[in-house]
Amino acid sequence: MFSAASLKIVHVSTVVLTLVGFVARALAAFGNREWIRWRSTRIAKDTVDTVLLASAIGLAIRLGVSPLSHGWLAAKIVGLVLYLVLGFISLRAGLRPRTRAVALTGALCVFGFIVSVAITKDPRGFLVFLFPV
Repeated sequence: MFSAASLKIVHVSTVVLTLVGFVARALAAFGNREWIRWRSTRIAKDTVDTVLLASAIGLAIRLGVSPLSHGWLAAKIVGLVLYLVLGFISLRAGLRPRTRAVALTGALCVFGFIVSVAITKDPRGFLVFLFPV
């Protein structure tokens, strides 16, 4: 079994890899680069995402946290769903570049929000400055 510390290292590392990969794929999509459609690109993305999700679940289990009892974890999950939707739109071929750019900007903002929630353990994340208690 992995320790919480080792799971956190894996989780944070795959968060960084996910962001780098997403930005690289977005730039490739906007530049209509061929490598974005390669099978190896999809396999690498899916592998990183699987490790990210597995480490998140393992860390939650190891730390005994639940989205039902910890609002910050629920906020991360809601943010993740929004990030996935916006990320999908931003990489979608056939949509107007402006639509994709807005979705990309939104996805990156949501990504930042998710990270800020993880750091602060507050469901408001960086929005705490707009909505203080």
